[in-house]
Amino acid sequence: MSRSPGPARSAVSRLVRAALDSAISEAEARSPGSVAALDAGCGRVSALEPFRARIGRLVGADIHPLTAPLPHLDEFVIADLCGAASSFPDASFDVVLSSFTIEHFADPGAALANMRRWLRPGGVLVATTVNRRHPFVWAYLAVPSWLRGRAQRLVKASAADAHPLVGACNSPALLAAAAHAAGFADVRLETVGHLERAWGRIAVGRWLGRLGDALAAPFASRRSTLVLVARR
Repeated sequence: MSRSPGPARSAVSRLVRAALDSAISEAEARSPGSVAALDAGCGRVSALEPFRARIGRLVGADIHPLTAPLPHLDEFVIADLCGAASSFPDASFDVVLSSFTIEHFADPGAALANMRRWLRPGGVLVATTVNRRHPFVWAYLAVPSWLRGRAQRLVKASAADAHPLVGACNSPALLAAAAHAAGFADVRLETVGHLERAWGRIAVGRWLGRLGDALAAPFASRRSTLVLVARR
């Protein structure tokens, strides 16, 4: 899900929106009027916002304090998603969204286990993250962290979206295995091209991203972005 999707929705946005719509519809059928959702690693804009009228309680969590209020949230919690599961009681949410956060986790397995624990039975995790099997993403993650940090501030949709990258669980096989190991069922994974959007802050990044998306398009396992949908 792009933080700045623009007038035409990206392939990531379409997949995420469809997954969220389905998950919220299921939650509405189970308990009308009391759908609870968590934006885990929330940004300034959330893919959950279009569904706000259907969500009774929308919580945001991030390891960093907010720099400005987010009016679409009912609550905001400072939480290390890879840390103690006590940030939220078990079975608190029907839907958890993790939007381009898994690549930043020091312990993605722990974070996935926490997010599963915070879901109610039948609840759904919708997660997007980068795919290091894409050669451009692999090269990006392989450069020294100090250089990557400078590059991030240039190519990200906004400079505020630049965060340290780990990429410990960022291939289709690793992410699917981690979701199963965390206890998720019905794990589904799709890959799409998203570099043009993700690197589109400047013209060079946009054109490089467009090239990367085109080169990887025929090879599903190497497209730049992973979209995970998994159920507790």
